[in-house]
Amino acid sequence: MKEIKRKQYLKELIDRKENGLIKIVTGIRRCGKSYLLDPIFKNYLLTTGIKEDHIIKLDLEDRQNKAFLDPDELEKYILDQIKDKETYYVILDEIQKVNDFESVLNGFLHVRNLDVYVTGSNSKFLSSDIVTEFRGRGDEIKLFPLTFSEFYEVYKEDKTNAFQDYLMYGGLPYMVILKTEKQKRKYLTDLFETTYIKDIIERNNIQRKDVLDSLINVLASSIGSYTNANKITNTYISNGIKDVSINTIDSYINYLLNAFIVEKVQRYDVKGKKYINSPYKYYFADLGLRNARLNFRQMEENHLIENIVYNELLVRGYNVDVGVVEIREGDKRKQLEVDFICNEGDKKYYIQVCLGLETREKTIQEEKSLININDNFKKIIVVKDDIKPWVNEEGIEIIGLKEFLLNKNILN
Repeated sequence: MKEIKRKQYLKELIDRKENGLIKIVTGIRRCGKSYLLDPIFKNYLLTTGIKEDHIIKLDLEDRQNKAFLDPDELEKYILDQIKDKETYYVILDEIQKVNDFESVLNGFLHVRNLDVYVTGSNSKFLSSDIVTEFRGRGDEIKLFPLTFSEFYEVYKEDKTNAFQDYLMYGGLPYMVILKTEKQKRKYLTDLFETTYIKDIIERNNIQRKDVLDSLINVLASSIGSYTNANKITNTYISNGIKDVSINTIDSYINYLLNAFIVEKVQRYDVKGKKYINSPYKYYFADLGLRNARLNFRQMEENHLIENIVYNELLVRGYNVDVGVVEIREGDKRKQLEVDFICNEGDKKYYIQVCLGLETREKTIQEEKSLININDNFKKIIVVKDDIKPWVNEEGIEIIGLKEFLLNKNILN
């Protein structure tokens, strides 16, 4: 099998090399954090002339390294490896296994010739912890599952089959190794239960696993739709489950967000230039995991490709909101949706996602919100069809989904 190179993330590591901060690789479990640091980053260091004995690597989940779970032993071991004034690169995998790891890492910041890189499991080492634990001295690199372009690079079949596989089973790196549908389905189903849910329960001392399970299924069923904790709580109550509070649902949603399993997207009023607090949309970090939760049912393509486009925009570094455009029709006010508003610096894009523009009525429907935005930023409709990009008479660019996913510079 061809190597998954993760070029974008390697570049992010290279750009942060020796910047005086702890480099912290975060992301959903099994998305390839460990592999990014070793062998990908380690091999890069070796090719640039770094000596092997100046790369200190410890996998703290390895039973042979059990002694280094003691913070004093870990610190002593690392410092004992330093024999000269050249830079030493420290790679620590699953750092959360170490007691009081925060103080150990903060101590390394005072050693001038140490450049430190760590990964951590979501169960105890979350993005939201980084600000607290390192007080601005940690530099986060968020790793996502494979994009379609990364997936296709190592996939052995044609583009159409590759996309259908990606739509169904997602982009966790292990997916490209598994050969049968049965293996893929079992891996994703077991992974969700024995790793993700187990982590969340242990970290947050959850008592109602039944509620957590059903909540995940509710969010999986409603990707691309507006919802919030209040609406979900009312659904439980209407189904006769009256011992679940809105605070419980809100907390459980936050646990899923902190574990990188789902992402929450806010609504933005384009004309009013303000955020609308609730409800929100939720998308899954990996579609394969989402599909596994629903036993590979509810495979509405329009919602799935919307989720894929959202994830792709995040990987490309955009801040992403969902948009609302208010218009007046006669005496009534009406809110139109823009699937995504993407911002990066002074750049902005308005994006609609749909299966196709097969009729004039469908085209008018998808265009309507975009043509009611009175600014000069680029407006785009992404369709599932394989087409060459073109611009219609309204100045809206139409892009095929695979072209959008395989050409990371296409928005520019």
